[in-house]
Amino acid sequence: MKHRIVVLGAGYAGAFAAGNLARRLSPADTEITVVNAEPDFVERMRLHQLAIGQDLRFRRLSDVFAGTGVRLRIARVTGVDPERGTVAVTGEDGDGELAYDTLLHALGSSVAHHGVPGAAEYAFDVTGRSAALRLRERLAGLGEGGTVLVVGEGLTGIETATEFAESRPDLSVALAARGELGAWLSPKARRHLRRACDRLGITVHEHTRVEAVEPARAIAADGTSLPADVTVWAAGFAVHPIAAASGLEVDGSGRIVVDRSMRSVSHPDVYAAGDCAYALGDNGRPLPMSCASAGFTAMQATAAIIARLTGGEVPTVGLKYYGNHISLGRRDAIFQMVDGDARSTSWYLGGRTAARLKAGVLRGAGWSIAHPTYGTPRRRRRLATAPERAVVRAAA
Repeated sequence: MKHRIVVLGAGYAGAFAAGNLARRLSPADTEITVVNAEPDFVERMRLHQLAIGQDLRFRRLSDVFAGTGVRLRIARVTGVDPERGTVAVTGEDGDGELAYDTLLHALGSSVAHHGVPGAAEYAFDVTGRSAALRLRERLAGLGEGGTVLVVGEGLTGIETATEFAESRPDLSVALAARGELGAWLSPKARRHLRRACDRLGITVHEHTRVEAVEPARAIAADGTSLPADVTVWAAGFAVHPIAAASGLEVDGSGRIVVDRSMRSVSHPDVYAAGDCAYALGDNGRPLPMSCASAGFTAMQATAAIIARLTGGEVPTVGLKYYGNHISLGRRDAIFQMVDGDARSTSWYLGGRTAARLKAGVLRGAGWSIAHPTYGTPRRRRRLATAPERAVVRAAA
């Protein structure tokens, strides 16, 4: 009986992991299935570009995995039963259930409204393609002088505000920051960010906590009314609630608690990668939700699964967060290095060079997903022994 590996989610972490597993494990012993709600690989880091009207190329997952042996199921995950080793899904083919021997959970994250009144009803976001397309349609209907308020001073908020202001100079773009804008950056990088906002005409409301969203405005904690024909919510992310509902051990935010190899501490047949994994980096701090963390955790999870199935020693992949790379439109960016304690160093790179570097990173990430079999070993590794879970089920 083949060992059944099911990968939930085909974002940066899931698609990368599935391709690597197919590249290194023999199809004679393993059966790999990817479950994803969308038929395309969506570059989440570019969704603010899609929202403002730029045309992006989407890769069909069926093309990505063609010839790899990976089975693709376009469906939404509705439940996971780690005791039985099953995943419940629903899609165009109706409801169904997939059995697994090893599960890689990589469902990522979505927008978190934090219970702010009106945020879910009236605010837009860029955490998924459908959400970005909904925002795109709304922005296309705004005429000259239309007001856009981006709530959130993190990477997504900054990239969204600067992209919108550069692409649509006819709009009035504002950014609401709970504290000082770019407070976590080095002084030089912070000044670069402020100059970029000034150049693009972005109004920055510092020390402004939005506590309510209405159809044409947002209301700050001090009662200040912030006009907004469109409010874009970029003030936090939430992981998929299925992990917590399934009985897996999770942290307070619902992320799956894993060991150094990305293996669930409560269910050894389950691994996690990307935003949904509560993983400690080499500095002992939780890895932040980011594309970089998705890559590192996916590499570690893939290496651990392969090693355990083939009888090898589980290698240690570096889990170090090197810095923050922030796009400021298409022609400007900031790359801020951080130290071992995740604090910004004095060194940063800005301007067109940083923008070209960021563009190269995005192209590289997309290329690696689109070519999952690149560098395929001539001999893929066979399983060492029949996994215990598969033996038990075969005998049942």
